[in-house]
Amino acid sequence: MISFHTSTLPQISAQHGLSENEIQAVSDRLPKYLEKIHARKQGFYTDEILQNEKLILEIETFAHSVQGKYDHVVLLGIGGSSLGPIALREALSLLPDSGQARMTPPKLLVLDNIDPDFLAETEAKIDLKRTLFLVVSKSGRTAETASQYFYFSQKVEAAKLDMREHFVFITDPEKGVLRRESKKKNIRTFPIPPDVGGRFSVLTSVGLVPAALMGINIRGLLRGAREMRELFLSENAEKNMPFELATIQYLLLQKGKNMNVMYSYSHKLFRMADWFRQLLAESTGKRYNEKGEEIFAGITPISSLGATDQHSQNQLYFEGPNDKLFLFLETESFNHTIPIPAPDTEDFSYLQETDFGALLRLEKQGTEGALTKVNRPHLTIKMD
Repeated sequence: MISFHTSTLPQISAQHGLSENEIQAVSDRLPKYLEKIHARKQGFYTDEILQNEKLILEIETFAHSVQGKYDHVVLLGIGGSSLGPIALREALSLLPDSGQARMTPPKLLVLDNIDPDFLAETEAKIDLKRTLFLVVSKSGRTAETASQYFYFSQKVEAAKLDMREHFVFITDPEKGVLRRESKKKNIRTFPIPPDVGGRFSVLTSVGLVPAALMGINIRGLLRGAREMRELFLSENAEKNMPFELATIQYLLLQKGKNMNVMYSYSHKLFRMADWFRQLLAESTGKRYNEKGEEIFAGITPISSLGATDQHSQNQLYFEGPNDKLFLFLETESFNHTIPIPAPDTEDFSYLQETDFGALLRLEKQGTEGALTKVNRPHLTIKMD
């Protein structure tokens, strides 16, 4: 599960922080906001997505059928078609399994840009005969993805390989360019539901197909999503962590904190911050409000990695404009415990009998304390 720790510390002044009373004062708005969320009919949290046994079985069967066949899976997609899968790859694909022997899964490469050097260097890493391409676009009209598909399909055909063995389309279930192309060339497809927006699509085929191919337990992923849905849809403001986070972001925006820094103290969660940037930027960056009035509103998302960016960005965070809310990500524990060898100098005596994970946690605590001293509001999202 995920726990959520807010920093409503007395050392942070009322001008820059929040009191419990300020947060609780808006809690009665939650039912109204939930009504508006349901009215938008975004399908990403419905049973059709989170408990679609037919699709889950289809994806699992496909992933099992191609085990050992490919060394690389290359995802051709951009934005909502790539950021969620990348976050899954970094966070979950290398987790230790239950001890059961299993075949080494293929490596997922994501071509989320059309930079020709990036394209050429990615191509140099793969053997076409041992590569599966996932072409991900809801409409099929995404120019970047389409151009990549044209390029690699030409390569596959020139090598006299069977397109059906090397391409899978993830697209609209009924219409669009890729749907027509799939019928023409008899290429396997997986659906993207029409009522799920791109940035929210990681729990659809967009994320589940590459996840299953990487050996990630997609049933466990969906089970976790269903658990979080219970919190997301709860009318209890103290239980509803998404509402609590949104409340803090909104109230601090009124106090001039128009930037949110996601500061990850887990390397495996760092690419979550890239996905977070899309989610926050596309969801809050609005020229007009619901009344059609020009407002030019939004929160600017920033990603940082601890402890790396302590040495590149903290100077600005501590002494620059006080216009940021810091969202720390950390885990309850790491998968590995690596002791730091006992130093033979007094200069590093403080490193004796400790390990790298403990040192990273201490550095995170030090960053938190330093932010508190200079009235920079922060909170922590902790995962097991």
